[in-house]
Amino acid sequence: MLNPKITRPDLPKGYVDKPISILTWQEVDARLVEALHYWICSVRPNQHPHVVPRWAVWVNGRLYYDGSPETRHAKNIFKNPNVSVNLESGAEAVIVYGTARAVPQPEPALADKLSKEYRRKYEILGYAPDPTQWDQGGLFEIVPTTALAWTKFFENPTRFSF
Repeated sequence: MLNPKITRPDLPKGYVDKPISILTWQEVDARLVEALHYWICSVRPNQHPHVVPRWAVWVNGRLYYDGSPETRHAKNIFKNPNVSVNLESGAEAVIVYGTARAVPQPEPALADKLSKEYRRKYEILGYAPDPTQWDQGGLFEIVPTTALAWTKFFENPTRFSF
């Protein structure tokens, strides 16, 4: 489990002048584990953003997703690893900033854990990868540097720094 530094995000005067609570990392971590859809924003070589929805799993404080290295988002992270990840809700937001990389063949214990988590979340939707699926590549990892989250923007915007 990650143990981030917890602060308020820097917001202009008048946005959130009297927050009354903060979120815990455990709350945000649970939302990242349970989410079905993650919006990943990478940076194209021409410096324009590229956003794509992905199925992914949050395991050991990192986001893992799979796909071809020929996709636009994969090509982007090979040139510039800086990414952001958003969950679907804007009212109960989770925004993660970090760096992405292609993972060569994952260790068997990690591959097994990822496969089990993918199956738990997506088998009902028709996706149940085998732990050996990523032996030849096709797995990506996002390591968080900062996260922002809230359940009520005017009450509990919270920043997590790793």
